[in-house]
Order: sequence, then structure tokens, then C-alpha cells
Amino acid sequence: MRLNGNLIDLEYRKIYPVTISVENGKIESIKACERKAEHYFLPGFIDAHIHIESSMLPPSEFARLAVKHGTIATVSDPHEIANVLGTAGIDYMIENARQSPFHFCFGASPCVPATSFETSGAVLDPEKVASLLGRTEIGYLSEVMNFPGVISGDPDIMAKISAAKKLGKPIDGHCPGLRGKELETYISAGIETDHESFSYGEAKEKIERGMKILIREGSAAKNFNALHPLICEFPEKLMFCSDDRHPDDLAKGHINTIVRRAVALGYDLYDVLRIACINPVEHYNLPVGLLRRGDRADFIMVEDLKNFKVLETWIGGKCIYREGKTSLPFIRPKTPNRFSVSLKKPADFSMPECAKIKVIRAIDHELITEEEISDAGKTGNDILKIAVINRYENHPIKGLAHISGFGLKMGAIASSIAHDSHNIIVVGCDDESMSRAANLIIAARGGIAAVETGETQYILPLPIAGLMSDRTGEETAADYGIINRFVRDELGSSLSAPFMTLSFMALLVIPQLKLSDRGLFDSRRFRFVRACIR
Repeated sequence: MRLNGNLIDLEYRKIYPVTISVENGKIESIKACERKAEHYFLPGFIDAHIHIESSMLPPSEFARLAVKHGTIATVSDPHEIANVLGTAGIDYMIENARQSPFHFCFGASPCVPATSFETSGAVLDPEKVASLLGRTEIGYLSEVMNFPGVISGDPDIMAKISAAKKLGKPIDGHCPGLRGKELETYISAGIETDHESFSYGEAKEKIERGMKILIREGSAAKNFNALHPLICEFPEKLMFCSDDRHPDDLAKGHINTIVRRAVALGYDLYDVLRIACINPVEHYNLPVGLLRRGDRADFIMVEDLKNFKVLETWIGGKCIYREGKTSLPFIRPKTPNRFSVSLKKPADFSMPECAKIKVIRAIDHELITEEEISDAGKTGNDILKIAVINRYENHPIKGLAHISGFGLKMGAIASSIAHDSHNIIVVGCDDESMSRAANLIIAARGGIAAVETGETQYILPLPIAGLMSDRTGEETAADYGIINRFVRDELGSSLSAPFMTLSFMALLVIPQLKLSDRGLFDSRRFRFVRACIR
């Protein structure tokens, strides 16, 4: 097969018309020609760090949406499903991914559970992690979230890092706000990347100490605005990632949107495309073609170099997306799960009376939170109740506290996506609404739900581990958009992505104040604190 177009040659940093010959899944030849062309060939886009589960879709269905935006590969941490189902969950992701030609590079998750201060569905000890790393399907050690353990030399996490180093597999980091000597200690253990930097100074220090930085633009955490000045300074040290991408956002765009923004800001085209297409392949040793003679025929065709509208996506010598349609079929997935919790009553959400309370302050577009102290009598003035319910064991609710920043005027929202252990998390204006929202999740064995003070309610079931849908990406994205708009327009939430923000309020390894099923947790001091100040 012969294709004509303008080649964006990232190695020699020039653009010229070519004829590309594709035979047996590979690039047989690339020949310069005189014929003028309208469109452009370039290597496919790569998401250098994502949890596929965050799209609420299994890998095969994620791929159907992602290829429309020119994404041909992801570096995928199966950390979410591993916290629910252990190694069986990682096996599920690998097996499902085999149904698609899309390139999925899965990691071995070293922090399952992320901390010992929460209840999860599984534990991956050093032996299990080492066994995973020995598999050809596992390309790297995924994000080492327990940075305090690395700094203190915790034997468990150090054994997992050692196993990756012995096999020569890359090691991903996760160290928000870490700087100075502690950062130096963390990097010296063998940690190579970080996607949690939220300021230019922090990211630059990490690069200067030897790390590679992933500029993240996801559904909740958006760091592009803070970090894009690095593009002109350290293009060889950067990658782009989304980390977490909800289905409605994935339906609209992916890495191509970051590329478009970077080029619009005036950054060098070749630097931007190297970050988006080449650096992840080289760092993670991905078996992905880079549009060179003899490579696998993995590439995309875009309409222009301003909007980067994707016209075609090729993987393994086959055009799997063209003119708005993908050839990848929808395959109904299996639905493994784990849910052992009974329905809840409003009284289960009651809290003791106290004079003052500690309040978690949620911040739009950020995973970090702030801590506030408030008079207990001010609850309801954007100070709502939050609960985390153990979904693996049927216990009374211990995780109860207060939160601000959600802006709900009535009702409640709930989700079984609650990083990282994925217990049920609920925020609401009253105990009745909270119990109704939580019970929708429990009855469906997973999902996201929203209820009004009256009878109106919505639920998007997520039967795959309480994390992913078993329906098409288009259906899931549409239903997610409906429930998300309901929360913003009818319940009054001021957050751009309320469910994504909700899902991170139980992530104990991200500062400052978070909530687990066992209680309120101070991520700076790494210990539980009282929600009620008497």
C-alpha cells in the first residue's frame, strides 16, 4: 500500500512530501517526492501515564475512543483494579487489552494498598510484584506513591524497587511537593519520573536532579498552565500524560488537545511532537513504530499543524480509524467484581456534636486539598458532610468528616471510584440523601450516583470491579455527561468535574487532609486526626 502526504520528520526536523509504502505491517520505504500534499504524517500520540480504569472503560473500549484522537499507545498503571482484585485484576486488564491492536504497556503496581491506613480489596507484596515484573506484558514498575517509605528505607517498598532495577525496567515516581534532600533521597533510590508536580519551580528542580517530568492534563488535575514553560527548556526531559481521563473528556480529545495548546502558545513544533510521540517510546522501550523505514507501521495523518484534526490512525499497518469511523469492534467485556456491604440508613451517617470541626477544602482541578477549621454551626454554608464506606467488609461507617468546595445546594453524590482503595465515597447536604446515594451504589455493585432532595436520582452502573462500564464508550460518555450536568446544574456543584474531584478525596498520599474508611487523615503528618475539635 502506498500513501502520499507531508512527512513531519522529527529526527531531522523538517517537513517534505513523501510516498510511504506499507507492507506486512511495516514501513517498507519512505521516499521523498515532488508531489505537493495537503495532509501530514507523524508518529502516533502516546499517553505516558494513565489509569485506563479512570475512563470507566475496559482497555478494548478505551482504545476505540482513543484512536479517534490519534493516540496509539498508553503507559498504563492498573493500580485501580489491582486495589480491588489484586493480580487477578491486572490479568483482566492484560487479557482484555489483547482484543485490540492498540499498544498497552502495563505496569506492576507497587503500592497496593497505597497505605496501611485504609481497607482495600487486595495486597501486592514484594513477591507478587517481583513475579509481575518478570512477565513480558509488564513493562515497568508503576508509580511509587509511598515516597515517605522510600525516604525512610521501608523494606517492603525498597524490595519492589530492587526487583525492577534487577530486571532493568523503568521505575515511575509519585512525589507531590517533594523537594530538597528528601527529593534527592527519593531519586537516588532509582525513581525516574514524576507526574505530580504542580509548580514550575518544583518540576524544574526535579529535572535538574535527574528526573523526567510528565506534564499532566487530566479531567481533575490540570498542570499544563503551570508547567508548559519547561517545553522550551527541557524538551528531551518531558512527556505528556492525562493520568485520569473521564469518558466524556476522552470522547472529546486526548493527548492531541495538549499538542494543540502547546503549538498555539508558540512552542517549537518538533519539540512538542517529540514530547508527545517519541520520548515515551524511548523511555519505556515501547514496541511502537516511529515512522521510519523498517519500523512497525504505527502513525497518524492529521489535517493541519494548527488544530491537529486526526484523519487517519494506523497501527500495525492497518488503518483502524478514518473519516470519523473506527474499525475496532465493541466487545462485551466480562464483569469481575468484589462488593460485600449492606444497605445504609440515614442514622449510619450521624456524627457527634462538637464546637469546632476540621474541614477538608477541595480545590477545582487539583488533587491536593487544604485544611480549614470551622464552627460546627456553619455546616450547610458550603460545608457538607463526607463519608467513606468500607465496601469489602460489612462494618459501621467510621470514615465521617466535613468538606467544603463542592458547592452542593441539595442532595448528595456518591461513587465507588475512590482512589486508591475504591471504597464508597459520598458527599451530601443531609443524611437521608447520603444514604440514598450510597445505596444506589451498593445495589448496583458499583457506579457513580447523584440524588436530589426529592425523588430525582441518577446512577451510572460500573459492574467491572466497581470501576468500569460494560457498555460502549459512546454510551458511557453520554450517560456520564448527563449525570455530571445534573450535579452541576441541578444540585449546584461549582466544580468542573465533581465526580473526578470526589474520587480523590480518599487519596491519602496526596496532601493535605483526606478521608479513609477508617477516619480523617493528615497526609503531611501521615496519621489520623480528629474530625471533631471539642
